[in-house]
Amino acid sequence: MDEEVELVLEEAKEHMDKALASLKLELHKIRTGRASTALLDGISVEAYGTQSPLNQLANLSVPDPRLIVVSPFDASTMGAIEKAIHASNLGLTPSNDGKVVRIPIPALTEERRKELVKQAKKMAEDHKVGVRDARREALNELKKMESDGLSKDDRHRGERSVQELTDAATKKIDEVTAQKESDILKV
Repeated sequence: MDEEVELVLEEAKEHMDKALASLKLELHKIRTGRASTALLDGISVEAYGTQSPLNQLANLSVPDPRLIVVSPFDASTMGAIEKAIHASNLGLTPSNDGKVVRIPIPALTEERRKELVKQAKKMAEDHKVGVRDARREALNELKKMESDGLSKDDRHRGERSVQELTDAATKKIDEVTAQKESDILKV
């Protein structure tokens, strides 16, 4: 196959891999009923006159499956940390004892589990759109290359390869999402 076609395929694969990596990151933030420090990844805390990520202000640990413990490096940030966790819309209720902030992870209700599964499926669909966008861009590039002298056969081989990449990326997105759904629905 033509070297330019290989470049188009490489670029499409790179975009599709980024969509999958992004999905994995987002799914990691969905709560499964088990404690995970990843739940707190998006939280930023107002401390020292600026917004800082929680994990830069405290040590996060999971001593048991239903509890996250936040140990601030500076005790004066404890109130701000607690306030930021409350405001995060994660449905968590932190409590502090003056030394650490404890965040009990409540068991998920059946209704909440179904909502989280829907949320995961929507995320997956959004990332599949990213994969399809990469496919469309690659196919358009191949058509443009054909008008610039690429043979019809090379274009068709390139299109087939782009479709194979798309199918593989979509399948992987489905597998990752199914695994997350299984984790969410596990009681």
